[in-house]
Amino acid sequence: MNNLRLKALLGAGCFSLALAGSVIHPAHAGGLERGGYDIDLLFDPAPFATEAEATYVMPDRKYKNATGPGGFNFLGSTADGAEGYWVPRIGAKVQVVQGVDCMVDYSQPWGAHTAPGTSWNGAFSNVETDIKSNNYAGTCSYKFDVGKGQLRFIGGVFYQDISGFKESLVGFNPIGPSPIGRVDLEANGWGWRAGVAYEIPDIALRASLVYNSQVKLDNITGTLTTPLGSEPIYGSTQYMPDSLELKLQSGIAPGWLAFGSIKWVNWSVLQSVPICPTRFVPSASCFTGSPGAVTSLDLMYRDGWTVTGGIGHKFNDQWSAAGQLSWDRGTSHGYGAQTDTWTLGGGVAYTPRPNIEVRLAGAVGVLTSGHSGTLAGENGYVAGEDASYDFGNDLVTALSGGIKIKF
Repeated sequence: MNNLRLKALLGAGCFSLALAGSVIHPAHAGGLERGGYDIDLLFDPAPFATEAEATYVMPDRKYKNATGPGGFNFLGSTADGAEGYWVPRIGAKVQVVQGVDCMVDYSQPWGAHTAPGTSWNGAFSNVETDIKSNNYAGTCSYKFDVGKGQLRFIGGVFYQDISGFKESLVGFNPIGPSPIGRVDLEANGWGWRAGVAYEIPDIALRASLVYNSQVKLDNITGTLTTPLGSEPIYGSTQYMPDSLELKLQSGIAPGWLAFGSIKWVNWSVLQSVPICPTRFVPSASCFTGSPGAVTSLDLMYRDGWTVTGGIGHKFNDQWSAAGQLSWDRGTSHGYGAQTDTWTLGGGVAYTPRPNIEVRLAGAVGVLTSGHSGTLAGENGYVAGEDASYDFGNDLVTALSGGIKIKF
């Protein structure tokens, strides 16, 4: 459900390092995160720069020893727990006046796709779940000289729309197709970001701290479809998480750059999203476990932490490379399959002309083992009673490509 993203981190000054694969967001271990937030393009020293990139992530999570509600065990005990997915991003940055830079970008920060199907015992919990997002952002910064370097203040806004569906069995037919229920939901909201950075271009030093706010989703609407028909539904107000990320980089020798980051994401704001029909339930009564909630989208997350460290090297004016190791603390803690992830990544950047940069990168990681069962939540609600399963240490891989053009 989560995501893995490979991107470039640019050195500055006499290093001019273009490093592919510098920051990796491990797949299947960070709430609904896929591309996350990325404002590195804002730091490019060129008056104008644009970039586009895409990553394809291939998690190989497998469920085993699955049972359904009340120990239901008439279907299969194994299933595929994750689907491959694309993570695109495109952005453009311009120097408005001396010291003021602005960028706009499109990304897909959140998402999830699992499709274990109808033939496993946990199908009463999940046949298929698919969540998508679109994020449209504008970010500006103002920098000025302080000591040997430059201090930069950062601010911006972003708009997100979230949509998705979930299907699960609503009955069991041993001699034919079992009935399936489906929930379709959509919502949108606004967020903002603020940060500060300090740079010394001559030694490729940069330290940045950026906060991204929560996005309030108070307009969750959709449709519930069962064999009996369809009806409009809504969900109570939810929030996409806020986050805080510290990034550091510095030249450590001629042609060499070290970098690292620590990120916190407030995934614990997403526990269980109640689904209520609009025909008779007042909004104050729509909460998970209430009589009016016909179903719920259970997430039950805890906060996520990601720690990354790596090193890059510029071989000549055309070629540079980077490698890194990343650890992501899983957001699942008894319910769900998002355990800790360890990822090793690397990539190369080719600069055929001073204003064109092409990047290729890859990564391989381990999704650590665990168990999903019942977990108590808010209002006395217990998630996980409709499915229990184990999973081992599984593999995740990814490939990424991108291009930057600047003037």
